[in-house]
Amino acid sequence: MFGFGRRSTAKTLTPTQVRQMGDAVTLVDVREDGEWASGHIAGAIHIPLGKLRDEMDRIPSGKRVVFYCHAGGRSSQAIAVAMAAGQPHDTHMGGGISSWRAQGFPSSS
Repeated sequence: MFGFGRRSTAKTLTPTQVRQMGDAVTLVDVREDGEWASGHIAGAIHIPLGKLRDEMDRIPSGKRVVFYCHAGGRSSQAIAVAMAAGQPHDTHMGGGISSWRAQGFPSSS
């Protein structure tokens, strides 16, 4: 009834793992517009979490999808939204763009 006993299928990747995967993944930034404008990972698709269910069709198929946000909370929620919509997207970047930047990886605006 409440999901007790269910094992989470969510997968968490580090920023280093995501960067090493390069073009093999589609990054989806689920932060709000102002956060996106202040900088994002080059090549990412921007779909705020509140719009994700309605705009899921904007995510191209054929690559593994990795959600990210500021610190990891909303990106893990994005997994739940995607799975509830019947999509196989089960991966997010732990620590979000904050962790990405802390590793010294580039972001653009």
